[in-house]
Amino acid sequence: MFGLKKRRREKLRNQPFPPAWLGIIEKNVPIYHRLSLEDKKEIQGHILVFLAEKNFEGCGGLEATDEIKVTIAAQACILLLHRETDYYPGLYSILVYPSAFIAKGYVEFAPGYYAETEQVHLGESWKRGALILSWDDVLASAGDVHDGHNVVLHEFAHQLDLEDGYANGAPPLPHRSRYVAWARILQKDYSKLRRDAEQGRSTVLDEYGATDPAEFFAVATECFFEKPVQLQSKHPELYEELKLYFQQDPAQAE
Repeated sequence: MFGLKKRRREKLRNQPFPPAWLGIIEKNVPIYHRLSLEDKKEIQGHILVFLAEKNFEGCGGLEATDEIKVTIAAQACILLLHRETDYYPGLYSILVYPSAFIAKGYVEFAPGYYAETEQVHLGESWKRGALILSWDDVLASAGDVHDGHNVVLHEFAHQLDLEDGYANGAPPLPHRSRYVAWARILQKDYSKLRRDAEQGRSTVLDEYGATDPAEFFAVATECFFEKPVQLQSKHPELYEELKLYFQQDPAQAE
């Protein structure tokens, strides 16, 4: 079964990349222009596999056009470069709303007592099956490659984190020995971000990363690709761990 899937994916990666899709990427995904020719070729192959395997659904009256699919796929596949990948195996559908959407949740206002809440979301990543995005925010966050915010990178980082079934800020690593350094460094910088957020200090990492370790990994991923030089300067150990994990060095492309 795995051999058949591998051969099918290799066949997909070797298909010609549609010129219209390339035009979409060049217009909507500026981070693509930082990539080397070899990386551009690799990411095009990943996009072909991704779009063949994932289902896109437009919500709230939005049609899931090629522009929407390719723009999202290109950013999601940046996280897959240079690594063995199973293309987000727990993800089957990407739901796209025209703009920020309302998601229901619960808040504990007293021990054992919960109230239903409604919150505005730009994106949401589920443990199994689906990921939700706001198209307006996909375009806006992709368009500014230096603000440290990218909703697609953020939500797909959650998918990487969830590949072992746990949203804990520790995606599956290739060697067990790597987990010790990963846990030490990310916990140290997560704790520092929490202290900085509590005391109102300005940080290169968005303070939303202080919510929990899973959000810290997602925020750190956004910053790694969008503010790599600043992250390397302020959090050198964290930058090195992310460089080792993603097998990329975006600070060198700045």
